Amino acid sequence: MKGQARRAGRCKRTSTHCRGQATAEFVLVLPLVVTVCLALAQVAVVARRDILVAHAAREAARAAAVVADDVAATEAARAAAIRSGALDANRLVVSVVRDEQDVHVVVRYIDPTNVAVVGRLVGPVTLQEGVTMRREDR
Repeated sequence: MKGQARRAGRCKRTSTHCRGQATAEFVLVLPLVVTVCLALAQVAVVARRDILVAHAAREAARAAAVVADDVAATEAARAAAIRSGALDANRLVVSVVRDEQDVHVVVRYIDPTNVAVVGRLVGPVTLQEGVTMRREDR
């Protein structure tokens, strides 16, 4: 029993062996911790752009609701969506459907997940928001 007690007490805080073991454990866990942090950053970036897409859809619906011509309404909706925030116009698709009373606008944005490591694992995400607004062009 004395030998077991000695072995259990061998590793003290100042021991080089214990510091080496802690370093090895840290090196093994570090990639996982970094990946989780990068994934959280990517989620935050996508959430921010989702809010921008919702804002772009509201702006596009408002622009389409006040224009009488269908083609002009679609162009106005796209222009308003582009102006509304920091979204890449090449990745933005705006579709407008008008009936007698309402305007239905759907904004789709292909979000490039570009945070290091995680973005390549996930790939691009499609964000979509739809808004219906009463026509005011009459």
